[in-house]
Amino acid sequence: MSEPRILVVGSTMMDLIAYAQRLPEVGETLVGDRFQMGFGGKGANQAVMAARFGAPVAMVNAVGNDAYGSAHMENFAKEGIDTTWMRTVEGSSGVAPIWVDAKGKNRIIIIPGANNSTDPAVAETAVREFAPAIVVGELEIPQHVTLAAFRAARAAGITTLLNPAPAAELDPDLLAATDWLAPNETEFATIFGGEPRGDGAVARIKAAAAKSGAKLVVTLGSAGAVIAIPGEELINISAPEAKVIDTTGAGDAFLGAFAFGLASGLTPVEAAKLSVACASASVERLGTQSSYLSREGAAALAAPYLAKRSS
Repeated sequence: MSEPRILVVGSTMMDLIAYAQRLPEVGETLVGDRFQMGFGGKGANQAVMAARFGAPVAMVNAVGNDAYGSAHMENFAKEGIDTTWMRTVEGSSGVAPIWVDAKGKNRIIIIPGANNSTDPAVAETAVREFAPAIVVGELEIPQHVTLAAFRAARAAGITTLLNPAPAAELDPDLLAATDWLAPNETEFATIFGGEPRGDGAVARIKAAAAKSGAKLVVTLGSAGAVIAIPGEELINISAPEAKVIDTTGAGDAFLGAFAFGLASGLTPVEAAKLSVACASASVERLGTQSSYLSREGAAALAAPYLAKRSS
């Protein structure tokens, strides 16, 4: 099959992570356990995870003309990600202060900065020139930028995958240009109302797929994921047992792996199984990109799935 080229139109953030036994109440100051700074941003995370599986990956984004922006560009080069369509603009790069408690649960605030200057014309050009198998987008950059990329992809018969995060109301035109929609539980509730778990969840997820017109892969944390294709029965993907240390970036690990799986010709079910396993591995380590499987680890995880595809 053709090369699994992946284009990510998304964000970069510098993650500023504080770990504490519990999170502070309003007006309270706590002494934390440790601090970690690392590369993040949903788009960058997804691109890095996909690249570690060995896929050719390109990134569309804007960083600031500051130390964080320079560091992101160096990190992309280290990870082997094509930065032809990255741009450096005046101002600050995006940052994400993150709090993580003793159970590994997190709270995140993002300050987009230069991400808001990502150029839709550059995104369209990247789709034409890089000619990917799949275009991945999320909501940490303006939706009209992702829409421009998705429309160009649709015109070329390229699959589009949208992670509607952070949770927000979706532009109907962007949803209409989306082949695969990948919300977590919070994002599902924001877009469709109701929860994707509990009594009536099957009916709610089926209705969401029918309403959206897109194929859904709904991530459920430790409960795995659900695939919902309009007009078909739901498929549940269970997650392996994991010792949770830090859930930061696990959803992006899933998305990067899922994009790789689809681009590599795996069935949606096999792509989701690979992605759940990948995300589960990430929660057992600290940080965001620093918690992701190495290239060797990713290759070992993917090997049986790719072998099954070619058998």
